[in-house]
This record gives sequence, structure tokens and C-alpha cells, in this order.
Amino acid sequence: MNWFDAICHAFAVMGLGGFSTHDASVGYFDSVAIEAVLIVFMLLAAMNFATHFLAWRDRSVAVYRHDTEALAMLALVLGSCAGVAWYVWHAGTYASFWTALRHVSFNLVSIATDCGFVSVDYVEWPIFAPMWMLFLSCVAASSGSTGGGIKMIRTLIIARQAGREILFLVHPNIVNPLKIGGAVIPNKVVLAVLGFIFVYFISVVTMTF
Repeated sequence: MNWFDAICHAFAVMGLGGFSTHDASVGYFDSVAIEAVLIVFMLLAAMNFATHFLAWRDRSVAVYRHDTEALAMLALVLGSCAGVAWYVWHAGTYASFWTALRHVSFNLVSIATDCGFVSVDYVEWPIFAPMWMLFLSCVAASSGSTGGGIKMIRTLIIARQAGREILFLVHPNIVNPLKIGGAVIPNKVVLAVLGFIFVYFISVVTMTF
């Protein structure tokens, strides 16, 4: 990239706006190096900025290891990159797994973090891949980040609450508070999250129709 492109893409990636200086977006550059750098910063922008502040203040990356939300986001997104890359390669879209991994990783991270950069036309992939990417765009980004969706912390709460309800069916009298990162989440917060997620997904379904 020249300096103008670099500055514009730096602002676009940290704001997860995805605006490029070229119609072909990042695909214009056809560069593995550029895509790799953007993947790193898209993931950083999808994390809670308070976590970045604490890491900067303490001059330590140990803060990230204690951020349950960031770890869950990374595990989900990076695991999806490997899984979807295998699926797309197995479907015969690309001759090489590594080519599939390159294109899937960039575009999946971009959509999952709500950024919007593209390097290839992923609409031509098997339908499961873009649909899974769309799902990730609703749940992957962390609270306090520049990403959209319901945020990973709410995703964790709803997942833990689902497991909690199943446990209650087996043991109706069990005392099992919902915890995220060692902190107990009050029931009124859980109910508020359930209400928010219900309205969110009903809105998505309605607008899809």
C-alpha cells in the first residue's frame, strides 16, 4: 500500500467500518501480508477497548488471558476459520486447503467482526459458509468494541443460562448461580439479556423476510 491507502485502511479497520479506497476492497491488493495484518487488527478492534487500556497501563498481555469475553471471541472466530476453510476446500471451491484458509480467514474475520472488508466474492462459496459468517456477525464482537451485534458477553450469558436451565430440569433444588469470569451475574441481568436477544433476533428475522 501507499501511505494514503495505509492511513485510510488503518482508520477503517480500527473503527470496523470496512471502507476501502478501491471498489475491489482489499482484494485489489491481492497481498497475503496485507490481509494478515488486517486480520490481526480486526480482531484487536473487536475486543473490549477497556482490556486494551489495562494491557497498555500494566505493560502486560496477561490481561488478555483473564478476559473471558476476548478468549471466547478468539476461540469462536479462529475455530470457525479452520472449520469453514476445511468445508469450502472439501466442497471443491479451492484446489488447495491453504488457499481456502487464506480467503476464508480474511473474509470470515471481516464479517464476524462487522468490519466489511472483502478479498474475494464469498457469495460463490457453499451457502453454509456465508450464512455462518452472517451468524458470527451477530454474536462475535466484544462489548466495549467498535463491532456490532449482541456482543460476546451476552452470547456467553445466554449459553450459560441454557446449560443452567437444563441442569435445573435434572436437579430442581440446586443452587447454581450463573458466573462469567468468576463474577456472579444477577438474575435480573440474565432476564434483561434474554429480552434484548429475543428482540434482536426477531428484528433480524423480520428484516430478512
